[in-house]
Amino acid sequence: MNIRLFSTFIVLSVFISSFSCSNKANRSRKPAVHITAQSVHKKIVYGDDINIGISVKVKDGELKETNIFVDSVLVTSNKNAEFTFTLKGYKSIGKHTIKAQAVKTDGVEGVYFKTFEVLSDIVPEKYVYELIQSYPHNETSFTEGLEIHNGFLYESTGENGKSFIYKTNLKSGQIVKSVKLADQYFGEGMTIFKDRIYQLTYKTKIGFIYDLESMALIDSFHFESAEGWGMTHDEKYLIMDDGTNVLTYLDPTTFKTVKKLQVYDDKDAVVYLNELEYSDGYIYANVWTTNLIAKIDPQTGKVVAKIDLDGILSMPNPNKQVDVLNGIAIDPVTKKIYVTGKFYPKLFEIKLVKKG
Repeated sequence: MNIRLFSTFIVLSVFISSFSCSNKANRSRKPAVHITAQSVHKKIVYGDDINIGISVKVKDGELKETNIFVDSVLVTSNKNAEFTFTLKGYKSIGKHTIKAQAVKTDGVEGVYFKTFEVLSDIVPEKYVYELIQSYPHNETSFTEGLEIHNGFLYESTGENGKSFIYKTNLKSGQIVKSVKLADQYFGEGMTIFKDRIYQLTYKTKIGFIYDLESMALIDSFHFESAEGWGMTHDEKYLIMDDGTNVLTYLDPTTFKTVKKLQVYDDKDAVVYLNELEYSDGYIYANVWTTNLIAKIDPQTGKVVAKIDLDGILSMPNPNKQVDVLNGIAIDPVTKKIYVTGKFYPKLFEIKLVKKG
């Protein structure tokens, strides 16, 4: 390289470097936002006023406004660098997200997020049980769904290669009809809605639809949740869970998600919701790995009662495998309550007794 060409290269490099540094120094910087969310309680409770505090720092330029969103809904805008906004009597259980979008006059913006959690404002009532009667139950059934319809017991079972839907005689346990899933599917919760049986599978995001009378497979559907666990329905929608504290409502025609309901008690999220049953305006859910059933208000997601079934299988056969309590069926006509579990040898009819 000759000296003249080399000198030209050096000059150009210095010029470009200087221009780049100058441009970087003049680049408008994003405003920074600090967000707080507090109520009169140590933890935010359903119905509290929630005070959202905003502090914006602008290192260069001027602040135009800050927009505040809660769960993607714009709730206020303010031109001040510091301000407080109050969500009056906030009535939505669960985790929620605040988004603060601070915008400068030159259009540069900084976006920041903060989550807050709302607990139930009621202490769940406590119930135990009175054992009324017990009936035979197929102890090879890995119970995932349980329902009473026209006096018969319908049950869906899990495990790959062993997943069925059974229609059985409630009192004798004798199988009336059955249908087996293909071996690649792990059967999960089921429910009967308008002369159809709807059944979830575990990790394939696929559900199956059967004719109630013949139990013939007539269709399938896809759902958005990562896993299928329990299933029930109200007067309008199918309701499923995925092992978290979230209940998902599905349109029974399109199977699209209509809404999600977070389930909480007065202390925390109630996770591992499993088999579901809907009766008289409430949802009952087994809590996986426990002997508890949560009674849930579907309007709010509050757990209004906890039912302790500890000891219901007090003398299992030591030579037979048993797993967790899972299965709630409430007869829509008689209102009798039946429970069982995975590999349980018995189906139990119980009566709820308020504790204390």
